[in-house]
Amino acid sequence: MPDCNHDCSSCGEECGERTSGSAGIEKAPLNKDSQVRKVIGVVSGKGGVGKSSVTSLLAAASQRMGKKTAVLDADITGPSIPSAFGCNEMARGTEDEKILPSITKNGVEIMSTNLLLQDKTEPVIWRGPILSGVIQQFWSDVIWGDIDVMYVDMPPGTGDVALTVFQQLPVDGVIIVTSPQQMVSMIVQKAVKMAEMMDIPVLGVVENMSYFKCPDCGGVHHIFGESHVEEVAAKYGISNIVKLPIDSRVAEACDAGTVEDLQVPEIEGLAKSLMAD
Repeated sequence: MPDCNHDCSSCGEECGERTSGSAGIEKAPLNKDSQVRKVIGVVSGKGGVGKSSVTSLLAAASQRMGKKTAVLDADITGPSIPSAFGCNEMARGTEDEKILPSITKNGVEIMSTNLLLQDKTEPVIWRGPILSGVIQQFWSDVIWGDIDVMYVDMPPGTGDVALTVFQQLPVDGVIIVTSPQQMVSMIVQKAVKMAEMMDIPVLGVVENMSYFKCPDCGGVHHIFGESHVEEVAAKYGISNIVKLPIDSRVAEACDAGTVEDLQVPEIEGLAKSLMAD
């Protein structure tokens, strides 16, 4: 399109940039002081399903396994990764205008817009092309060092930021986070189809808030309805399915900045399977 501003979230045209995947598009370069062996995107079709908490738990689990782990917070307008890890200091710059990531107490490296703001409550009101440029800077201008696995916490939906991540970063696969509602399963399919269009494999599906297990009687209750994740996963040949219960400890840990102290068995198992690939 001659007047394209490369903001696919505001455009309905089925042009080549939207539909051709990442083939033939040059990836954004890493700086000479960085090496990232595996990049895994964590995506969701809608907000409020616990994508960032799952990202944080996966990163903490991978670091405990002895893998040098990083998180690129691509949810530019709604960043929450630093808070989950208790990272309150601003990121520092270098003399050659590169950026040093924040490092958590257990050694996870993090970059997020909230690490660049003097006031963490200041809203980020940027248009799509600027957001996409920030993603590229977080990848290319941050001195990540030697990283075994980087998780990219992506904003909800399938807009221009997701497109930038898929096209500009060497994403090895994605984890899709969802919740049990019937409507959400439809949105999950949109995320799966976008990954397919971009030639990126879906490594697994995490159904968050899948059920509640009563601490008194041990009964299992499906607060948000029966799960449909197996049906969606089977339709697209996804075998790696994780169901997470409603657990107040996760929200409490993320609010307190102590997510690294929490171990969720289902997430630990998923992290091991991702590292084995």
